[in-house]
Amino acid sequence: MRRWGPLTAVSLGTFMLLLDVTIVVVALPDMARALDASLSDLQWVIDGYALALAALLLGIGAAADVLGRRRLNVAGTALFALASLGCGLASDAELLVAARALQGVGAAAMFATTLPLLGAAYQGRERSVALGVWGAVSGASAALGPIVGGVLAEGPGWRWIFFVNLPVSVVSIWLTLRVVPESRAAAGRRVDWAGTVAFAGFAGAGTYGVLRGGAEGWTSAPTAAAFALSALALLCFVLVERRVAHPLLDLRLLRKPAFTGVLIGALGYNAAAFGVIPYFSLWLQTVLGLSPVRGGLVLLPLAATSFVVALISGRLLHGVAPRLVIGVGLLLVGAGGLCTAILDASSSWTALAPGLTLAGLGTGLVAPGLAGAALAAVPPANAGMAGGAVNTFRQLGYAVGVALFGTVLTSRMADSLGHDAAHAVAGGGARDPHGTLSEHAVRAAFADGLNGASLAAGVTGLAAGVLVLVLVRTPGRRPGAADAVASGASRDEREPAAARQRA
Repeated sequence: MRRWGPLTAVSLGTFMLLLDVTIVVVALPDMARALDASLSDLQWVIDGYALALAALLLGIGAAADVLGRRRLNVAGTALFALASLGCGLASDAELLVAARALQGVGAAAMFATTLPLLGAAYQGRERSVALGVWGAVSGASAALGPIVGGVLAEGPGWRWIFFVNLPVSVVSIWLTLRVVPESRAAAGRRVDWAGTVAFAGFAGAGTYGVLRGGAEGWTSAPTAAAFALSALALLCFVLVERRVAHPLLDLRLLRKPAFTGVLIGALGYNAAAFGVIPYFSLWLQTVLGLSPVRGGLVLLPLAATSFVVALISGRLLHGVAPRLVIGVGLLLVGAGGLCTAILDASSSWTALAPGLTLAGLGTGLVAPGLAGAALAAVPPANAGMAGGAVNTFRQLGYAVGVALFGTVLTSRMADSLGHDAAHAVAGGGARDPHGTLSEHAVRAAFADGLNGASLAAGVTGLAAGVLVLVLVRTPGRRPGAADAVASGASRDEREPAAARQRA
């Protein structure tokens, strides 16, 4: 236990927090009926978690360097557990969304400290083994999310999707306190709280603007105000990052086309691969009438194919340029999205299988290579910042994708059903809110909306793939970069070491 205890504790927390990204997908129809939730509410159930995780990941990671990584990890796990309890007890959609956002705050503290804690606990070959196991656990969590969610939703009920986190959190905290050593960065660092707040405002207001644009129109006052606030927050973020001694993101890195290309790839990847999945789940259950378990199994080709490809691609594609692996993978993800844009009123769940499988092939290529490509594109002193930025942009891509593709879905449905009916049907709460629509009309409208969302996702994946192929031109992963980011070494700690090597 003492040897592999830290790996067990960290992997358990990682599995739980990443599982909660996708576990709610198949329970959305049950949530809509139980809480009388609208489509916008359901979108925020997903986006509240992903946005909090994305917006706070870099800032909390910097705070952990100062306050102690184990301490922040334990505090984050405790907050995650309390928020999970709040999710399970929520009596309305607003409380559920608020608890999900609080879950995301706790998850950010957990996720930001996982690799640094492993780096402090293991060295040499053991560190490589630990990182490999952690990567496999991360992939498995995404694969099992819809299935575990379906089993719990169909069995004890959707609230147990959140209640199950409580005993897991207790075990994770106990193990962490017992076997994981504390670690910190060098003294003298300060946390960029202003940058953290500005980035959170940019991400949150921008996503809110996309959601309001779909619900109230792109020229409405709330939509315009949200986008204006997002632009102002982005400007504040840039100004802050140019002036602080220890920025969350060194803006000079964005001058490197390879690093910018990787961030675009990370953003487009999570949006294109996963942004439409919640709406597939709603279609499968509310229109086709599948159970939560069967609905989760329909989505299995994406996760299972991705997991298998990720396991074998590292060995078979060793030495291949990262831009080719990631770029081709994104093109496959985009092609998979286009292949699912073929639904009509008579389509069954089998119509999704080819596109999901193709997207799974691409996902298996992209996911393992993103972090390595980011580390290869920046100096070793910025390895930790690069790794955090990639994870941040991935989660942000998922949140924006859910919001954007949901807007496309409802806009297409509104053309044939009307605005109110489109939102009610897409939200899963009612297949025909006014009792005036035929079964065929509902099926045809939902299929048309999904085709529009899938087409947008496919184009996003293809565009991201082309940009990666053009921009990411690095020779490969720098030796020792993974160890640098895993160890959680701060910029101040790594630069002297690099200088000594050059001398």
